[in-house]
Amino acid sequence: MSTEQHTFTAEVQELLNLMVHSLYSQKDIFLRELISNSSDALDRLRVEGLSDAGLLSGAELEIRLEVDPTARTLSISDTGIGMSREEVVRDIGTIARSGSRDFLNALKEKQRAENGDSAAASADLIGQFGVGFYSTFMVADRVTLTTRRAGSSTGVLWESTGDGTYSITEADRAHPGTTVVLHLKATDEEDGLRDYTDTSVLQEIVKKHSDFVAHPIRMQIERQEPVVDNAGQPVKGVLPKTVTTDETLNSMKAIWTRSRSEVTDDEYNEFYRHIAHDWQEPIAAIPAAMEGTFNARILLFIPAKAPFDLYHRERISKGVQLYVKRVHIMDDWKALLPEWLRFLKGVIDCEDLSLNVSREILQHDRQVKAIRIFAIKKTLDAIDRLRKDKPDAMRTLWQEFGAVLKEGLAANGEFRDRLLDLLFASTTQGDKPTSLADYRARMASDQKHIYYLVGSSLDAVRHSPHLETFTRKGIEILFFTDPVDEFWLSGELTYKDKTFLSISKGEVDLGPEQETDKGTTEEKNGSALDGLLQTLRSHLQDDVKDVRLSGRLTDSPACLVGDKDDLTPQLEQMMRQLGQNPPKTKRILEINGDHPFIVSLGSIHANDANAPELKTYAQLLHGQAILAEGGTLPDPGGYSHVVMEVANRAISDISTPATPDATEAESTDSDPS
Repeated sequence: MSTEQHTFTAEVQELLNLMVHSLYSQKDIFLRELISNSSDALDRLRVEGLSDAGLLSGAELEIRLEVDPTARTLSISDTGIGMSREEVVRDIGTIARSGSRDFLNALKEKQRAENGDSAAASADLIGQFGVGFYSTFMVADRVTLTTRRAGSSTGVLWESTGDGTYSITEADRAHPGTTVVLHLKATDEEDGLRDYTDTSVLQEIVKKHSDFVAHPIRMQIERQEPVVDNAGQPVKGVLPKTVTTDETLNSMKAIWTRSRSEVTDDEYNEFYRHIAHDWQEPIAAIPAAMEGTFNARILLFIPAKAPFDLYHRERISKGVQLYVKRVHIMDDWKALLPEWLRFLKGVIDCEDLSLNVSREILQHDRQVKAIRIFAIKKTLDAIDRLRKDKPDAMRTLWQEFGAVLKEGLAANGEFRDRLLDLLFASTTQGDKPTSLADYRARMASDQKHIYYLVGSSLDAVRHSPHLETFTRKGIEILFFTDPVDEFWLSGELTYKDKTFLSISKGEVDLGPEQETDKGTTEEKNGSALDGLLQTLRSHLQDDVKDVRLSGRLTDSPACLVGDKDDLTPQLEQMMRQLGQNPPKTKRILEINGDHPFIVSLGSIHANDANAPELKTYAQLLHGQAILAEGGTLPDPGGYSHVVMEVANRAISDISTPATPDATEAESTDSDPS
């Protein structure tokens, strides 16, 4: 077969350019990425071999490093599953398909956060986006990859110099697996390019980054040994001889089988980097052993940063890995953990499962269900310790994964009370989020409810007119701005004998003081505004279900509230985005009878109940109430005409000079607003 030339996509070419120009300050990491790829290929071969023994060639499952200082090459070989030609084009030629574009977008975001520092920004991204193979171009001028898929007799040779093109041709390979050969750049210590043909350098890198890989990583090591006599003593005057030995560079110790006291934090962190492809240290490590009727060990990690695909469940391929008797079986977080813990990384090792376990068996196996509950409890325990002992780390966790954890509240499962104990929310009390326990401790003794407000953003809820009476009375309100909040807050919910109550629904009872205030307002304005309320209802009947006086407003002229079981505007919008067509929910317009604008409308109505401008002012009032809560106008163009009509009327009144004869009439007929 002749050689085929291919051109990388624009995103890949941009990525290669970044790689070649020293985007990554930790250049040693290229070896970790290649070893991880080989380890995955070996795992896949072992798993597929359980159902198809013909795939196993008989070669030992291993990873091998070879160096040639003269030619300045480093090769990394494995006896794993290998790749077909189609897989090479798909996974190597396009860098995990959409991964390159996501990587570049995430990199640009992090560059802005890191003040333009490309190296710092990329340090924790390469492995996450499936672009680790291309880190080889940081240290190599040319890369060749020879691979043969298990079960196939034909190999493939892929080659590129990182210039935007690559070639593919057929190749011979004795056994299934993959060999990557790096034609290394010149050593440059200032630029972080060490001599990667030096076996001591490679030993150091493997020990630091890949010591816990489950397969042996081997390399030929040359040593100088003295010549000894029959008694084992060095022979004087004879130069040492060069001895070459085949050595295993990694310990292959299953770190999760060791007790917490035997493992250092650095060892946990390095193992986390290996399985998560994340350069940052995790927030917490969660080692635990389950002993009893059946045994299992878990080692889970809470990352410090949310992965790019956290909200793309179908794209999350790796999270928690399942091992059986220290043999890797599958990456299937959906069978091992609930979706609201999908951000966890780590391993679960079961002693009593069959090696050829399937996903369907996992879903129904009672042992797996028990281990799943055990893992959830241990994770919630670890998060609770962070809340108590490391509040800054807890705030970081909540910022990154709080919205995901709240999916557990929406699921209404057995862990809802535990999750409520961990819940954080923003508040009227300050910028830092607060826990429910702290909010509960600050409540007045006679406060019946946990008051909250849901909105599309923190700015929107902080400026909501619904807060006015609560602010005047010094009552703290919790703010929830994640889309999932609409779901878990929709049911009956209590925390430590206090019920949750939305301040944007129904009529909120704040006790005797409110009743006195409200009674005074209604006594003073009720009869005078009855006619106005009826007129506003008539003009807005297509948009609202009622217009009434408000007991919650002090500064704003109006606000919109819903009945207890009404869908919120945010929930309606989400349902439409999901392709559903919910019925339009009419809300209630509450008006502030003491506001000057409402008082002026009352005067206009008293003079002429059929005044045409009342319809315009009703539409203005309704639109203003929508905007005040951060909502979206149903007809922005129509509302713009209303605003301009009111503005024209106001400027016309200002620009028209008053005449002595018209002064009395103007004082009677002019628009009070």
